[in-house]
Amino acid sequence: MPFYQKHHRHYDRAYRSRETASAISQYQQSSSSYSAHRSSSTKGAITSAFVDESGLSPQPKRTKPSYLAVDKENQIIGYVVPIFRGSQEFATGLSDTEEARAKETAGYLARRDLFTSGVEMDRVEHKSRRTIMRESADRISLTKRIHENEEYHKQLNKDSLMHPPEFVIKPRSHTVWEKQCVRLHCTITGWPEPRVVWYKNNISIDPMAQPGKYKIVDSYNVHSLEINRCDFDDTAQYRVSAMNSNGELSAYASVVVKRFKGEVDESLPSPRPLPCLEYGVTFETHIVEKFDVSFGREGETLSLGCSVIIYPSLRRYKPEIEWYRDDKLLVPSKWVQMHWSGDRATLTLTHLNKEDEGLYTLRVITKSGYETHSAYVFVRDADAEVAGAPGAPLDVFCQEANKDYVIVTWKQPAVDRGSSILGYFVDRCEVGTTHWIQCNDTPIKFARFPVTGLIEGRSYVFRVRAVNKCGMSHPSRVSEPVAAMDPADRARKGASAPWTGQIIVTEEEPVEGVVPGKPCELMVTEATKNYVVLSWQPPSEKGHEGVMYYVEKCVSGTDSWQRVNTDIPVKSPRFALFDLSEGKSYCFRVRCCNSAGVGEPSEPTEATVVGDKLDIPSAPGRVVPTRNTDTSVVVSWEASRQAKELVGYYIESSLAGTNTWEACNNKPVKGTRFICHGLTTGEKYVFRVRAVNAAGISDFSQESEAIEVKAAIATGLVSEQVASTSTERLMEGAMELATEVPANHKSSVDSSSPEQGNEQVRGDGVLLLISYMNGNPQSSDIPASPAPPFGITVLECVRDSMVLAWKQPTFMGGADITGYFVDYREVIGGVPGKWHEANIKAVSERAYRVSELKENMLYQFQVRAANMAGVGIPSRPSEIFKCEEWTIAVPGPPHDLQLQEVRKDSLLLLWKPPVYQGRDKVNGYYVDIKEAEAPFECWRGVNEKATSKTYMKVCDLKEGVTYIFRVRAQNKAGVGKASEPTEPVLAETKPGTAELVVNVDDDGVISLNFECANLTADSKFVWSKNYEEITDDKRLTMETKGNKHLLIIHAERKSELAVELLEKGRVRFWLQAEKMSANGKVEYVFNDNIISQGDKYKMNFDRNTGIIEMFMESLGKEDEGTFTFQLQDGKATNQSSLVLIGDVFKQLQKQSEFQRKEWHRKQGPHFVEYLSYEVTPECIVRLKCKVGNMKKESVALWYKDGREIKANEKLDFSEGVLTLEIAQISKKDAGVYEVVEMCSSLSIQSTEEGVRLYTFVNYYNDELLITWHHKDAAIAFTDRIKSGVVGEQLWLQISEPTEKDKGKYAIEFFDGKGGLKRTVELSGQAYDDAYAEFQRLKQTFPTCSFASPDRARVAGGLPDVVTIQEGKALNLTCNISGDPVPEVTWLKNDRELVSDDHFILKFASGKFASFTITMVNTNDSGKYSILVKNKYGTESGDFTVSVFIPDEEATSKECPPK
Repeated sequence: MPFYQKHHRHYDRAYRSRETASAISQYQQSSSSYSAHRSSSTKGAITSAFVDESGLSPQPKRTKPSYLAVDKENQIIGYVVPIFRGSQEFATGLSDTEEARAKETAGYLARRDLFTSGVEMDRVEHKSRRTIMRESADRISLTKRIHENEEYHKQLNKDSLMHPPEFVIKPRSHTVWEKQCVRLHCTITGWPEPRVVWYKNNISIDPMAQPGKYKIVDSYNVHSLEINRCDFDDTAQYRVSAMNSNGELSAYASVVVKRFKGEVDESLPSPRPLPCLEYGVTFETHIVEKFDVSFGREGETLSLGCSVIIYPSLRRYKPEIEWYRDDKLLVPSKWVQMHWSGDRATLTLTHLNKEDEGLYTLRVITKSGYETHSAYVFVRDADAEVAGAPGAPLDVFCQEANKDYVIVTWKQPAVDRGSSILGYFVDRCEVGTTHWIQCNDTPIKFARFPVTGLIEGRSYVFRVRAVNKCGMSHPSRVSEPVAAMDPADRARKGASAPWTGQIIVTEEEPVEGVVPGKPCELMVTEATKNYVVLSWQPPSEKGHEGVMYYVEKCVSGTDSWQRVNTDIPVKSPRFALFDLSEGKSYCFRVRCCNSAGVGEPSEPTEATVVGDKLDIPSAPGRVVPTRNTDTSVVVSWEASRQAKELVGYYIESSLAGTNTWEACNNKPVKGTRFICHGLTTGEKYVFRVRAVNAAGISDFSQESEAIEVKAAIATGLVSEQVASTSTERLMEGAMELATEVPANHKSSVDSSSPEQGNEQVRGDGVLLLISYMNGNPQSSDIPASPAPPFGITVLECVRDSMVLAWKQPTFMGGADITGYFVDYREVIGGVPGKWHEANIKAVSERAYRVSELKENMLYQFQVRAANMAGVGIPSRPSEIFKCEEWTIAVPGPPHDLQLQEVRKDSLLLLWKPPVYQGRDKVNGYYVDIKEAEAPFECWRGVNEKATSKTYMKVCDLKEGVTYIFRVRAQNKAGVGKASEPTEPVLAETKPGTAELVVNVDDDGVISLNFECANLTADSKFVWSKNYEEITDDKRLTMETKGNKHLLIIHAERKSELAVELLEKGRVRFWLQAEKMSANGKVEYVFNDNIISQGDKYKMNFDRNTGIIEMFMESLGKEDEGTFTFQLQDGKATNQSSLVLIGDVFKQLQKQSEFQRKEWHRKQGPHFVEYLSYEVTPECIVRLKCKVGNMKKESVALWYKDGREIKANEKLDFSEGVLTLEIAQISKKDAGVYEVVEMCSSLSIQSTEEGVRLYTFVNYYNDELLITWHHKDAAIAFTDRIKSGVVGEQLWLQISEPTEKDKGKYAIEFFDGKGGLKRTVELSGQAYDDAYAEFQRLKQTFPTCSFASPDRARVAGGLPDVVTIQEGKALNLTCNISGDPVPEVTWLKNDRELVSDDHFILKFASGKFASFTITMVNTNDSGKYSILVKNKYGTESGDFTVSVFIPDEEATSKECPPK
C-alpha cells in the first residue's frame, strides 16, 4: 500500500464502491500474473505497465511522479495525493461480468504484444535493489520529519489549539417515507477531539442493542447516524452531543416518518407495498402467566413479566406495549428496561430503590382495544451499614433551578429502626465526576433545602442521607441531573440537562451601561427556623446587559439595613438566607447591579418571623383492618385533621402481643386505605398509621383491633333460606360489577390505595355480599363496604344537567355511609358507551345534579355508596333518561322518603321537597298508601287536604299488613308526579320497642324520658323538635344515666330591664321576656321619646330566646334619664323601665369611660413600671421603665427637655425594659427626661359599615400632624371615606368598599421633630377576607351589632389586668360557647402560644378554656389574648399580666412619665 494511503484513512478500500473494488481486483490480478512472468524472463528488473483499455496498447514510459510538496525555498511542507485514474473504468455501463471479461481479454492482448515487441522492451525502466532501498529510506525519513514538525507546532501553540466543540455543520431534519433509510450528518471541530454521542428523545442510542437498525460513523470530524428501514417509532427528536475537556455542545434534528397512502408524485420514492395486517381484523387479547404481588430489596434486580396471546396471530404484527407505575407511563432508562419477545412482555428494574415501589400495570393495546393487568411491588430497605441506622430517604427532586441556586426536596423514610431521625444531609455531585460534596454542615429536619453556590453552566445531581444517634443511612437514589442556568435559557435549550461537563452559555454583547431599576414582586416564598427563601422578578429597566443582585436585611422596626452577600452578587432571582435568629422578625430588600452601578432598592418585604411555618401533621384517626386474602389485609383509617401539604401515610404492622413493628409500605400513600401484603396466614396482626409532610412525621395513630389473616370469601353454598328481594338486588349488583365498573373509577382501584381492581372486588364487594346474606354478626366489629344503592330516578332536567335521586343501600356495611359516587354513560342507538365519573368528591345527600350533559341525548346512571371500609359495588344501571328541559307547570316528585317510628297501627313518613317546583312554589303535599301486594289501582289518599309540612304520622294501620307509600306535591297549577314508592314496611311493634315518657311537675317543668337497652360506646342521643334536630336551646337540659336519657324543658324565663358594661366601655340594656310570636313588637323609649336604630343606638330582638337588647358605644351627659322597653304581642302589652340619674348614672358613665380608655390603652404599648432612676456601682446613672404589650413594630424614643436623644439602647421585646445610661454625669445632664413608645402597626378591621384601618399611639396632641395615603397619593376625604381620632386610636373608615379601594395604604406621623410611616396592603387575600367579614356583619346585623347565637364567644372569666408576684403560679379560666365547638388559640403579644411545661393550655368539654403559668417571672409580663373561632365568627378576650418583684418596688424611685 502506498505511504499516502497509510496516513489517509479516507482513501482506504472501505471507502470504495463495490464496482470500483471489483475493477481494481481484476486489474491487480492481471498485473500480478504479468509481472511474475516478466521477472523470470528479464534480469530481475521490476516493470510496471499501464494499459489503455480504449486502444488496448501499452502506454509509453514516463517519469516517476513526486508526491512531496515544497515551498519556494524547497523546504518540504507536506505531501500531495494523486488522483486515482482507475475510477473512470466503470463508467462504461457494462455489468460486472462483462467488464471483467473485457478486462481479462485486454490484459491477454497487452501481454502478447509486450512479449512480441522488442521496441517496447527497450523502454522498460530497470531499477536495482539499491535504488529501491534508497527510496524506502527516504520515505521513512520524510514521515519522521513530518511527524516531528507537527508535534513541535502542537507544543508551541497548545493553548490556541485547545478549544471546545463547535458545530461547523449541524444535522438537518428529515421527513421520509416508511421503510426508507435516513442519514443524519454533522461536522464537529474541537481539540482535544470531542466525544460524540447520539440520542433519541434524550435516550442514548446503542447500535449493538438493535443490530442493523442504527449505524454510527465517525470519520475526519464528519459524524453520521444512519437509521435503516424507518417506521413510526423512529419519529422523534434526535440530539448529537459533543464533549471534551473544554465543554459540551448539542445540536438537534427531527425525523418524521410518514406512511404511504394513495398515489404520490413520481419524483418521490415509492414505498414497498405491504399487506395491511389490521384491516378488517378484530383482535382478542389475553394476558396469561401474570406477575403477582412482588417483594424486593434495595439494590436487587426485579423482573415482571406476562405472556400475551393475541388471536388471530398475524406474522410481523406487534401490539403496543405500555408499562405504568402508579398510573404514570414508564420510559426506558438506566433504572427501567422493557422487552417484547413476540409473545411475552417483560419489565426489568435493574437496581431497586424505594422510588420503584408502587402499582405496576401492563397495558397491551391493539386496534380492537386494550387489556391490562396490575400488581403491587414492595421494596424493602437494604441492611444498614451501621446497626440501628435509619432507612434511606426517597424521591429526591430539584425545584426552581436557577443560575446558582436550586431547592432540593425529598420524602422521609418509613424506617428509623427504633431511633428517631435527627436530620438529613444533602450532597451534590457535578455531572461527569464522582466527587460528592456535603451541602449542609448540620443536619436539617425539614425535608426541603436550598442549595446555593452552584457554578453557572454546570450540571449537578443530588442525594440525601438520614442520620440518627446510631449512624448514617445509605444515600438515596440520585436525583435527575439539573443544570445551573437561567430558566429562560433552559426553556430555549430544552428541559434535559447535559450528561457531563459544562454548558456553553452565550450572552449578548454589553452596550453602553444603564443602571438597573428596582426589582419587583419581592416576597418570602419559604421561611423555616434554618433559612428564609426570597424570590423576586428582574427589573424592567436593565438595558441590554445582564444584572446581578445584592440582598439586604434588617431587624423589623429598625432602619439599619445590612448587606447579606457582600462579596459576590447573586445571579438568580432567588436567594436563601441562613444564620438568622430564630423567633426574630426581619425585613428584606434587593438591589440590582451591573457594570454601570448599583440600583435603587426594591420595596421591603413585610416583617417575617424566623421559624417553621409548617407544622407536623396530627396523628391519623381510627384504624380499621378488614380481611382480604390469605396473605393480605385491607387497612382503612381516618385522615389527619391537621395536615398541611400532606405527603402521605406510612402503615406499620405487628404480630399481636409482640410489639415488633414492621413497615408495610416504604413509599407514602396519599389516600386513607391500603392493602398490606406479605402477612402470615392464620396469624393475628395489629396496625398503626402515621402521616408525613415536609415538616416531619406525625405521632402514631392508636393501634387497631387485632385481626386474623385469612381469606374473606368462605367456601360453600349460601343457604337458600336467606334469599330475598334485597339479596337478589345485591347479587345483581355484584354481577354487574364484572362488566359495568369503569376501568379508571376510584372504587375499582381505590384512589387512596393503588391496589388491583380484582382484589378490591374480592376484598369489599363479595365480602359485603357474604356478610349480608349470612347475617354476619361481626359486620359491626369489622366494617365492610356497603351494598349498592337502588331506585335511581330523575328529579329535574334542564338542557345540560339532570338531578338524580336514589335510595339508601339495604346493607350499610357496619359503618355509617360517608358519601356516594355517581357515574353516567351515553346510549347511542341502543348501545351504551363507556362509564364516566360525575363527581370526584363524595356527596353526602341522596340526590345529585349531573352537569355538562348534552341536550337531547340519552343517558344511563349508576351509583355507589362508600363508608370508612371503602367504596361499594355499583348499582344496576338505571333506566334510559333523555336530557331535555322540563316545561311542565306542576312540580316534580318529592324524594328521599323515610319511614320511622313504625308501630302496629301507625308510623311516621318523612320526605324532602321536589327539586323541580314548576311554575309556582309548592304549597302542599298529598300522601298515598296501598298494601304491598295490592294492584296499582288500589292507591288511596291518606290526607284529603294538602299538608304544608314535610312529614306526616299515618294512623289506623292494620297490624301484620305490609304497606308502601308515596308522596305527591302540588302548586297553583295542580298536583305533580308521585314520588318513587317506599320499600314495603310491616305494621308491627317489634319486641323491646321503647316509648317516650312525658312528665310535668308542679312548677311546669316538662321532662321527657327514654330508655335504650342496646347502647354501645358510639351510641348518642339526638333530640328533635318537629323532626328537626335541636342544636341550641337554653331552656333544655339533657342528662344521661346508664341506658336512660332525660330531657328537661324549663319554664319560660322573664326578667326586668337591666344594664351592664361590655368590652370597650360599651353599655348594654337588656331583658328576657316570655316567648313572643312572630307578630310581637318592641318599642324603645328614652325620657318619653321613642328612639330608633342609628349611629348611637343599636337594637336587637331575638324572638326565639326572648332576649331584647340595646347597645350604646358610650354615655354622655345627655343620656341621663329613664330607659323603657315597651312590648306588644297582639292585644297583650307590657313594659319594663330603668332609671339612670344622679350618682348612679355618673358612676356608670365613669366606669364606661374608664373601661373604654383602658381598652384603648391596652391595645398599644403602656407602662407597667414608670420611669425611675438608679446609680450603679460604676457611678453610671441608669434611667429605666418597663413597658407592656410591646408589638413587633414598636418604637421607643427618648427625649431630654423636649429634644430627642439618639440612644444606642435597643428595645428587647421579650423583656419590655427600656434603659438609658448616663456615664460621668455632670450639670449639663440636668433636665427633664421622657420616653415615648409608639405602636406603629396599621391594622384592618371589618365593621357593619365597611372596612376600618387603625393604629394606636401612646400620646396624641394637636401638634401631631397625621396624613393618610392611598397608592402613594394623599387621600381626599368624602362622606364615604373618613378619618378620625378616638383617644389614642387613629382610624380611617371606608364605607361600602369597592374594587377601587384596593391598594397600599399608609399613615404618616410628624410632630415637628421627626416622623414615622406605617403601611398596610389592602389587596389580595387581605381585602377578600375583610370584604367577606363586612358582608357577613352587614347581613347579620342589619339593624344592630348583635351576633349569631351560634357564633364563637368568650363568655367571661378573664380579668382586664393581673398583677402577680414573681415566682407565683397563675391560673385563669374562662367559658367558651359556640356551635360548632370553636377552635381556641392563646396569644402573647400577638404571637401564638404552644402548651409546654411553662404555659399549660387546656380546653375541656368544649366549654372551659384554662390558662396556667407554672412559675411566673418578669419575662411573662405582657398582653395576652384568647381567640375563639368557628364558622359563624371570631371573638377574642384580652388581659394584661404584670409581674413585680417586691424588693425592687421598695427601692425604686418612680416619677410619672411625661
